[in-house]
Amino acid sequence: MGRSLGDFLRLLKSGRKMNSSQADSGERPVDFSPPDEATLELFRLHLAEGVGPLLRKELLNRFETAEAIFDAAPDELRRVPGIGPTLAQRLALAREEVDIERELDLCRKHGISLLSERDAAYPRMLRELPDPPGFLFVRGEILPRDAIAVAIVGTRHPTRYGLKTAKRLAAGLARQGVTIVSGLARGIDAAAHQGALEAGGRTLAVLGSGVLNVFPPEHDELAESVVRQGAVLSESPPEFPPIRGAFPQRNRIISGLTCGVIIVEAAQRSGALITARLAMEQNREVFAVPGQIDCRMAAGPHRLIRDGAKLVESIDDVLEELGPLVESVSIEEGGPPVRRPSELSLNEIEQKILALVETEPTPVDRIISHSGLAVPRVLSTLNVLERNRLVERLSGAMFVRK
Repeated sequence: MGRSLGDFLRLLKSGRKMNSSQADSGERPVDFSPPDEATLELFRLHLAEGVGPLLRKELLNRFETAEAIFDAAPDELRRVPGIGPTLAQRLALAREEVDIERELDLCRKHGISLLSERDAAYPRMLRELPDPPGFLFVRGEILPRDAIAVAIVGTRHPTRYGLKTAKRLAAGLARQGVTIVSGLARGIDAAAHQGALEAGGRTLAVLGSGVLNVFPPEHDELAESVVRQGAVLSESPPEFPPIRGAFPQRNRIISGLTCGVIIVEAAQRSGALITARLAMEQNREVFAVPGQIDCRMAAGPHRLIRDGAKLVESIDDVLEELGPLVESVSIEEGGPPVRRPSELSLNEIEQKILALVETEPTPVDRIISHSGLAVPRVLSTLNVLERNRLVERLSGAMFVRK
């Protein structure tokens, strides 16, 4: 059985560097089994001009495999909604015109990982989307702990208050173990990344351009810092230019990677509000930071709050509102599994008591005896956990973990 495309590229990255004679001869840095043909054809479909994520899904639903799509006659392709004569002809010629080897070579040369939906390392949260990226180009590394993520986005023209608030929220959440996701844009996005980095936390930057074509260009240095403490990623090929239409589409990835989205300053017509709408559609939590009523950049958050978004004053407002994770994850290797983001703000004793409460009804006497703590301390801690919606009190002095 062939390797997945992600395995293939990780093998290339892990190999020894080539000297000039090896490079001239075309020698590979390591021995490898080539990716299977089905994965290569899926990659070709991802790169085909004019085929977005929804159309890709429609094509695969109709033809089942990428090979069948490229083997289909133009007349067959045109029966798919959204396929006109030009795109049908383009798909029929894709094997000749789409240079997948060039993109793979760029990934190898620049240390870019390529994750497909078939890859175990592909973010599970993105798989839930109706239009997930078929492939992600990644500089840096996406870790399992990044499932506990919050996006912070907003205007490119922030006030000093907006910048300060974005950095403060990002730093506070990052210190608790939450990964901060944003779009590396000017203004609020950059402040969010900087706040996470300065706090020593993790952050992911989702680009509308390729990962080798950072936009805005003055954020090249910021992007390198993000790579060291997280990842810069895109669904577009590495050298893809920053075209206007790609940025709203990338916003679904920003929200899709997260448990919730915080909007910090946005005008009435703003890309940040597109991200908020997408988050609602994806069943993510939406948060908004209030501002001065006479500030134009407060209009977007205030509208969201009127429409039901959670008002944010501190990171506690965020952690308490986020629901349970699909799968528990550990923030540190060997650390306790986290099931709800609100667990990240617990102190040592609260974590200890929570670990003693099982998903089946647990007698309070057993919790007390196993904790080694005084009865009043255990009972008061259970009350705190109950208020934080981490445990539920049942009849008969029993508790169950949510």
